[in-house]
Amino acid sequence: MKSARIAIVDDHELVRRGLRMIVAEHEGWTVCGEAASGREALELVERTRPDVVILDFALPEMNGIEVARRMREEFNETEVLMLTMHETESLVRDAIASGVRGFILKSDAGRLLEEAIKSLLERRPFFTGRVSQLILQRYLTPAEDPEGERTLVSRLSPREREVIQLVAEGRSTKETATALGISPKTAETHRTNIMRKLNLHSVTDLVRFAIRNGIVQA
Repeated sequence: MKSARIAIVDDHELVRRGLRMIVAEHEGWTVCGEAASGREALELVERTRPDVVILDFALPEMNGIEVARRMREEFNETEVLMLTMHETESLVRDAIASGVRGFILKSDAGRLLEEAIKSLLERRPFFTGRVSQLILQRYLTPAEDPEGERTLVSRLSPREREVIQLVAEGRSTKETATALGISPKTAETHRTNIMRKLNLHSVTDLVRFAIRNGIVQA
């Protein structure tokens, strides 16, 4: 039986416990670590180098899309299986662009998790039927972006995407600076630059933008 090291990333202990039980039922698979935030996830992957990361999308501090993007750049040998409560066209598109090759709903984890992990261990992608339809639709029809917002998001730097998520989560300038290990002045400069790049005029506008574009969930 092929062995595998699996990391679990979700901000809910109950969900992590359920995923851990499913993984433990498979001979040869071990949970090499757990994390509850995006930043902890990157530290965990760097420390343990798992074969597969089961990654929640809606994480505090840094969402699953951004975590996957960083992993593709730094830990490309680790496969990502993304879990989410909802599967939308924009989320699927961003996940694939970030290097995610496995995608299932949390409600399907009990039924599909083992099969999804097996596929990824064999370097084969795994998507639910609904996600496969969205992928096909993406290539058959042009993506709608009436306000050009997806283009604007792509122009943000990794640091700016972190800042916009933290601000959208309600973090103050000081809290954002602490989370990122930067000065409050630098955090404020990033926020000002973001507002200018996105043509936003208030924090409320920024929060709405973040929700519309899947940076945070409502």
